Amino acid sequence: MAIDVVPTVLYSGMLGVVISALVQATSKPKHKQTMYLSGLLVLLIIHILGELYIYSGAYRFAPGLAGFQLPIRMLLGPALYFYAYAAMSADCKRSVRSYLTALLGPLVVIVAMLPFVFAMTAEQKLALADPATRDPELWQIAIYTCLFSAVAFIFFTFAYLFAALKLHAQHRKQLMDKYSAIEKRSMDWFRVVLILWGLAWLVYATNYAATFIGVRWFAVATLLPLFELLILIAFTHLALNQSELRESEKGITQQTQQRTTVIPPEKMHQIAEKLSATMAEKQLYRDDELSLNSLSTSIAVSENYISETLSQFLNTNFFQFVNSYRVEEAKKLLMDSDMLVSTIAYEVGFKSKSTFNSAFKKIVGTTPTAFKKAPQI
Repeated sequence: MAIDVVPTVLYSGMLGVVISALVQATSKPKHKQTMYLSGLLVLLIIHILGELYIYSGAYRFAPGLAGFQLPIRMLLGPALYFYAYAAMSADCKRSVRSYLTALLGPLVVIVAMLPFVFAMTAEQKLALADPATRDPELWQIAIYTCLFSAVAFIFFTFAYLFAALKLHAQHRKQLMDKYSAIEKRSMDWFRVVLILWGLAWLVYATNYAATFIGVRWFAVATLLPLFELLILIAFTHLALNQSELRESEKGITQQTQQRTTVIPPEKMHQIAEKLSATMAEKQLYRDDELSLNSLSTSIAVSENYISETLSQFLNTNFFQFVNSYRVEEAKKLLMDSDMLVSTIAYEVGFKSKSTFNSAFKKIVGTTPTAFKKAPQI
């Protein structure tokens, strides 16, 4: 019995990582975020077992089970999206329709697999593994089934990946409207993992389909499982350590509508002047946990009025508004003091040097270090 050693070892490692993560997830408090994470991990276990079933050669003992993971694999994209929704959206409940839509992927693949399941005996399926014994007509059925499932997986899964990316963008925008520090709340790691996972699954599905038409990329067969293993390690670690966000920190709800102007320009002008005067005099931006709520309390203007003034009158959001004051003071300190760049970042209100560098470069056009070294005119 031929065993593809390297993929078998790597997928065995993935199985260990995911099972360990599932054990940890089930021991955490039972909130929706953890429940959806556990569901996703179970689906990943089934997907990995399906790959091990082939690479380890175990399919020879029960060829009738070949392909059992294909319909289940179609739920990986929806599961990732539902996890993101539970973690980042203030709308906790999902409609029955959303779950039925998620089941369309597995249903379509099951229908496509019917000829493969019922038109062949276990012996005929096993014979397909060897070019010398396979039946040409049955081989064509197997090829079409696998190609269809690969194409369906790409389109269905990527639709949910894009939806999850859109949800994260909404979540991040909501945070920037309310907070001056969003690092621990924004879940930016999730966006990176989604992109990497999407790339891995695209290569996986392409390679999977190519194998059945006689094209084998040996480097991909080795490197892709290694890439997936690294992504799984990163995802499980970050997801398990992601604290549950408060409802006020979560993204835009389904009921959120486009903001429209409800106060006159003269009133917004007065609020804008009050904001500028307060920020300059009290230096509220130095508070690294400054929020729209605390600013509202400080100047006795409602959060909605401040938010509307920033958006409609000043064409900015709370996050960028506060950071503009922090960057302006940082420029003065960079020019007039010998303080370290990292010290300046914390001095003016940033919670991390990376956020400071990003905000500074966006506003000034260069990094703080380059600005400090450049001759000042």
